[in-house]
Amino acid sequence: MGKNIAVLVSGGGTNLGALIDAQKQGVFGDSKISLVVASKPGIYALERAANNNIKSVVLARKEYGSIAEYSKALADLLETEKTDLVVLAGFLTIIDEQVYERFPNKILNVHPALIPSFCGKGYYGLRVHEAALEKGVKISGATVHIVTPECDAGPIVLQKAVEVRDGDTPETLQRRIMEEAEWKILPKAVRLFCEDRIIIENDKVHIKGE
Repeated sequence: MGKNIAVLVSGGGTNLGALIDAQKQGVFGDSKISLVVASKPGIYALERAANNNIKSVVLARKEYGSIAEYSKALADLLETEKTDLVVLAGFLTIIDEQVYERFPNKILNVHPALIPSFCGKGYYGLRVHEAALEKGVKISGATVHIVTPECDAGPIVLQKAVEVRDGDTPETLQRRIMEEAEWKILPKAVRLFCEDRIIIENDKVHIKGE
């Protein structure tokens, strides 16, 4: 039986676009993106959802007085929509343990670096790539991991390395990592989840059949 996938977004939704493309190619089998949740109105990710006949809901952070209130509303919405898998795709709003506890080991996040490098509090968007270039690393990449209460610290599902080139700017490195890593491993991780092939033991992920 197919799973319902909810994708949480805060911006343009490039990773959402990669997931929609994968769905069109049949990568997820009977599973489907059944809901897109945006943390603010007017973002392009909502247009992507509309253009592909995917239900979307704006759950605006500014309309809630606290992280706890917002997290409860989000978890309630996801449960109401019978969500099996939650994917954070550029979702920049802080949520608390209410969401993790109600969807244990069912939330995936993509991070634009090779965890444990350049991750944790404050590392998001271009800041990740700025830090990598400041350090002079020769490779960077992307990581898909299970989300836990500790920022960027959950079990790693997939990683893909990307070359850092002389003359790279944060913007060019960001683009290359999206194209060569994020847009490849995020759909693959979602497929593995939908096929029940992600096994977690002792805070480590084992992929059944690989």
